[in-house]
Amino acid sequence: MSSQGQNTGRRPELRHDPVANRWVIFSPARAKRPTDFKSKSPQNSNPGDNSSCPFCIGNEHECAPEIFRVPSDPNWKLRVIENLYPALSRNIEGPCEEKEDMGVPARAIGGFGFHDVVIENPVHSVHLCDMEARDIGQVLLAYKKRIQQIASVESIKYVQVFKNHGASAGASMSHSHSQLLALPIIPSAVSARFEGMNEYFKKTGKCSLWAHSSHFHEFDCDKMVELGGLLKLMLRKMSLQLNNPPFNFMIQTSPLQVKESELSYAHWFLQIVPQLSGAGGFEMGSGCYINPVFPEDAAKVLREVNLPVAG
Repeated sequence: MSSQGQNTGRRPELRHDPVANRWVIFSPARAKRPTDFKSKSPQNSNPGDNSSCPFCIGNEHECAPEIFRVPSDPNWKLRVIENLYPALSRNIEGPCEEKEDMGVPARAIGGFGFHDVVIENPVHSVHLCDMEARDIGQVLLAYKKRIQQIASVESIKYVQVFKNHGASAGASMSHSHSQLLALPIIPSAVSARFEGMNEYFKKTGKCSLWAHSSHFHEFDCDKMVELGGLLKLMLRKMSLQLNNPPFNFMIQTSPLQVKESELSYAHWFLQIVPQLSGAGGFEMGSGCYINPVFPEDAAKVLREVNLPVAG
């Protein structure tokens, strides 16, 4: 039987790897994703024939169900929709189950969760960095609104917002979009980051980051446009200085349910990672990454690009 046949009808599942101490999502539906990239070349990020793109305005009927749009009329500027090929399913929910694998107990959870897509604009050729600061602010506000909606579901523990730009950064569609994945567990990387912030707070009595804010979805609405301008500036500088590299950005926020005592050190931030080199065996084996560029040197390179602050 082909692997495609084996995947038919399989539901997603989260399984805990006791060796690496991390959760892994097994999701057969993700193998069915289409792509409009002709190759994995980062240069090939805007194919010429866009008539069949489901994210373009006028092709809404080709997408999964819509959750909301802004504004709420046919001439929308952004849409939030269900992912047609979700890593987790909003239609199932299962308690933590103890299973046996080769006679050894294993932890597994039914693959309940939410996987949404934010179509950032209706025009195929417009990237996020091309948009006005106020429109990028609306994208950030859409993240905030959707997280607030999902937060009411008690079994959801963490929401990851992320954007993949370019095929080699993980994007399957070239139309500018980002995603939200709401999980019934707290990923190990999030727990480790949370603990690191706690250790810093214990040693210094201070939060490890800037003006304190624990959760992205509680960030002031009026400041979202300002943040949109800063994000636009950084993405434009990176595009000009590094020749439009593939990149990922992630909103690293706190788990949805945190104790009152943890709020003093829990902090959200937005992380941008240009994909300039791949991970090798050492990085994958040790979890320790070799960075050839010091952060102060990277900051200097970006400062050399003179652009007005987006307003």
